[in-house]
Amino acid sequence: MSSAAAWTCLLLPLASTVLITLGGTRISRRLAAYVSTLTTMGAFVAAVVAFVQLLDKTPDQRGSLTTSWTWLSAGPYHFGLTLLTDQLSVVMMLIVAGVGSLIVAYSVGYMDGEDEERRYFAYISLFVFSMLLLVQSGNLLLLLAGWGMVGLSSYLLIGFHQDRPTAIAAAKKAFVMNAFGDATLALALFLLIAHTGKLGYADVFAMSPHGGTVANLIALGLLGGAVAKSAQLPLHTWLPDAMEGPTPVSALIHAATMVTAGVYLIVRCHPLFENAYVIQDLAAGLGAATLLMAGLIALVQTDIKRVIAYSTMSQIGYMFVGAGLGAYPNAIFHLMTHAFFKALLFMAAGLAIHAVVGEQDIRKLAGIGKLMPFTKVVFLIGSLALVGIFPFAGFFSKDPILAAALTRGWYGDVIFAAGIIGTFLTGIYAFRLFFIVFTGEPSAFAREHYHAHGAHSGRSKEGPLSMRWTVGVLALLSAVGGFLQFAPFWHPLTTWLEPVAAPLSEPSNTQEWLASGLALAVGLSGIWLAWAIYSAKRIKAPAAVKLFEKKFYWDELYDLVWYRGSEVLTRGLYAFVERPLIAGSLSAVTAAFGLGSRELSIAQNGLVRTYALALASGLAILTVVFLAAR
Repeated sequence: MSSAAAWTCLLLPLASTVLITLGGTRISRRLAAYVSTLTTMGAFVAAVVAFVQLLDKTPDQRGSLTTSWTWLSAGPYHFGLTLLTDQLSVVMMLIVAGVGSLIVAYSVGYMDGEDEERRYFAYISLFVFSMLLLVQSGNLLLLLAGWGMVGLSSYLLIGFHQDRPTAIAAAKKAFVMNAFGDATLALALFLLIAHTGKLGYADVFAMSPHGGTVANLIALGLLGGAVAKSAQLPLHTWLPDAMEGPTPVSALIHAATMVTAGVYLIVRCHPLFENAYVIQDLAAGLGAATLLMAGLIALVQTDIKRVIAYSTMSQIGYMFVGAGLGAYPNAIFHLMTHAFFKALLFMAAGLAIHAVVGEQDIRKLAGIGKLMPFTKVVFLIGSLALVGIFPFAGFFSKDPILAAALTRGWYGDVIFAAGIIGTFLTGIYAFRLFFIVFTGEPSAFAREHYHAHGAHSGRSKEGPLSMRWTVGVLALLSAVGGFLQFAPFWHPLTTWLEPVAAPLSEPSNTQEWLASGLALAVGLSGIWLAWAIYSAKRIKAPAAVKLFEKKFYWDELYDLVWYRGSEVLTRGLYAFVERPLIAGSLSAVTAAFGLGSRELSIAQNGLVRTYALALASGLAILTVVFLAAR
């Protein structure tokens, strides 16, 4: 049964986390690595089984819900621990567990020798479990649980190096910014409960309001959660700082898990967004703006992982465009191919970083490709797939999103233009990185530290086998994975997803060819320009733009509005409220009690006659009051 396979897929990574955590030092560091790897691979096998079992059913029978128990009851509301096994969830299970297992296996070599290796593999298994819970959830409440656990897992992994203040700061930044999106998502669920009394997908989609303020607020709350988790404008600033985590963590966050969650949410809840078309259009517009901004910032970055991080932000922007325009299968297809080539780029970069003992500055890594031919080739494959050059995977998945924009009138034309410009920028920054790091003569730093690492390791200088074979698999997927779907000739993924996420419109063959031809030409132009500047030196490198270096001043803006604003507000409240009203009133009360006690102390003279007079006077006053009251 597909339900048994789904539960197996979900629970194996959780079992790994529990076993490693409870085992403690009784489990060796190497054993923890193998347990995490094997359970994640087992989850992928279970996902494949669930996929195969779904193939035997007719489209109207494919979706199935299985509830283990009702874990929350409140009056008429009952929410179960329910898994949904349908076309969309199975695709996401395959991506998360498949690419995730390659990243975890890669970590076996990358994290070898780390003092906290057990903790790392417990965290990464928890991360995979959390993302699987998110995509397999059978209702929105369980999705929210997975959503929050993904945020917690990312916090633990980004801040894995607890001795680095920058890593701790980056982890807190990611957690706080995602918590804001979590809050908007939770508010949207409150509105759904208030208006439908349900949180199951089918019930909510059938009963939620169409149009109007409530529908817009629900979709806006969902979009807030998606924007934060997928690092889109304006809740994007946490993602580049997340590079403080180990390189496999960067690959997992950017390729197979966290940042794709927002795209999945929009596609899964597309009926709610279609009820609020303005918010759906806003999602597409935010994606277009993000892909342009991230592409411009990537042009001037000098940290190899940050260049790839801004690339992720840009590519997720394309997915938001697809989901926002109603091209849901295209968005999911690009999510899939992006998982292949983005994991490849991070892990290939990790080979170079690992070879020189942690250096990430591209100026110091310059020319290392001559020393690392395998890494150079696989990084080139990932870069070509990223730009969308035929026949690599990105060509087949990104261009249909651009074609879909041509079906949406003037708004779609604006987004199409943004996507084409983004492709040109991708060609420049991707191959700026490739030409600087992997071509030319090695820098003195690269040559010295690379040889030192090779002599010390006693193994292949390009990394242990666990790192090289996983990168090789991803290189193969990035090279041929796009042929899974080639619009307009064959589209099995679109057909597969149609029962749960059918596209709102289909571009014509002319629009498909126009989008592909123009994107390919522009991408190649960007590559040529990068070659002319950074390899052939035919064109002088332009001066760095301050606006791009400062990342459009988003961090400074947030610092001014939130941190500085809070500081000014706090000082003002202290000066004008707390000190005069609260502290001042306490001083007045203290003084009044002091004065009263001093005056009363006069009567404490020790004379019995005085006390008797006081008692008699008090009794007389009480008698008068009593008689007057009658």
